[in-house]
Amino acid sequence: MRKLLFPVFGLTVALTGCASLQPQPLQSAADALDVAKLKSIEFSGTGRWFQFGQAPNPNLPWPQFDVSRYTADINYETPGARVQITRKQTIEAGRLRPAPVEQKPDQYVSGQYAWNLAPPANAPQGAPVATAQPAAVEERAAEIWATPQGFLKAAIAHQATSQAADDGTEVSFTVGGKYRYIGRINANHQVEGVKTWIDNPILGDTLVETKFSDYKDFGGVQFPAHIERSQGGYPVLDLKVAEVKLNPAVNLSVPREVASFKLPPVKVSRLADGVFYLTGGTHHSVAIEQQDHVVVVEAPLNEDRSLAVIAKVKEIIPNKPIKYLVNTHAHFDHSGGLRTYVDEGASIVTAQQNQPYYEQVWVAPRTLNADRLANSNRIASFETFSDKHVLSDGKRVIEIHSIAGNGHNDAFALVYLPAEKILIEADAYTPAAANVPPPASPNPYSVNLYENIQKLGLDVEKIAALHGPRVVTLADLRAVIGLARASR
Repeated sequence: MRKLLFPVFGLTVALTGCASLQPQPLQSAADALDVAKLKSIEFSGTGRWFQFGQAPNPNLPWPQFDVSRYTADINYETPGARVQITRKQTIEAGRLRPAPVEQKPDQYVSGQYAWNLAPPANAPQGAPVATAQPAAVEERAAEIWATPQGFLKAAIAHQATSQAADDGTEVSFTVGGKYRYIGRINANHQVEGVKTWIDNPILGDTLVETKFSDYKDFGGVQFPAHIERSQGGYPVLDLKVAEVKLNPAVNLSVPREVASFKLPPVKVSRLADGVFYLTGGTHHSVAIEQQDHVVVVEAPLNEDRSLAVIAKVKEIIPNKPIKYLVNTHAHFDHSGGLRTYVDEGASIVTAQQNQPYYEQVWVAPRTLNADRLANSNRIASFETFSDKHVLSDGKRVIEIHSIAGNGHNDAFALVYLPAEKILIEADAYTPAAANVPPPASPNPYSVNLYENIQKLGLDVEKIAALHGPRVVTLADLRAVIGLARASR
């Protein structure tokens, strides 16, 4: 009898099964891949990685990064994993992006916890800081069981069913009553591919498909030399495996700050009369009071964050419904909470080309996490624009302008309050902390933002960026793109 632990949305589900009772193709594959003696594995290689949810256009694949080093260490018993990547973004022809810099993400999952390690921003040589990533638990756990040996271990532990399929065998099982895994074993007793589904705030039940090919003997263990993974219909990994280690030590202690992490509360600061900056955490929103309703700019991350922001808006602007939610662009970290505002009764104000995308993906099944909109079935209402849109109550004017020609996104918007001279934007310019010197080379997204401000004739005094630690001025933007020194 063997026992396997699965982390499922913050729970640990113990699964038991007896290997001798498994169907012959499954047991043969387990024997061929040395599953019985495998407690952990490390595989490394080079290839390409793709940034899920960050397509510059809803109709384009996830952007590509070139990977010079990829190392995954997996402990099948904890279970847990560490993935280290050295990568640089590939610049697409015809798209203006910042000069690629080498990135070295260091990502972990152990049981119900996920986190990243990175040096502190203000001390690159300092001790790494752990940052909790609770939204990544499901995805990272799925990647453990979507390795060939991991899939077989899970299938045996959960007494999977199997059936003949073409020249091989299809093996399937369910974890925690809802997470489905379907794998294919070929005539050579090799796992050719694994499908599973995880939840995503935008896409709902999202297919993650991993394909394995070119099996080789890596120091006594059979493992694929080529791994391809897709998520949400586009590639997220294309890896050529160069080295595999059997049973390395993979000890993953959950940092104290990760184990005790709680979602940050919404903080409020006043930008002007009836205009509130809603911060706390990595992504911000702005609430704008109108005579008989409220306009909220941006619904980032997920439903939890949107519910927290909605509750805070009702506290600071009582007895007025949220009538509009202005969406700056379709990147998942900036649109993951939109469905919550639809359920709240708000109309979504977004660029014209985003509406058909949202309408298409929002009808996908949501069996893994039925959010509020899935339960209410409210029909989404949109107000779209191509260049400019105005929301006015006869007293306060809110202008929404397209940010033209920005390489970050093709359907990109800023919000401007002409009476208050406040600009609200996301990702085009992220202010640094005060007194941090400007970069040696200006970010083209920020240069483009300034050019759009000038072209539109916007008289800007304050910039409320939807990332970053502080509200800044137009002088700060000019300084960071090298046009003038900002006054502090």
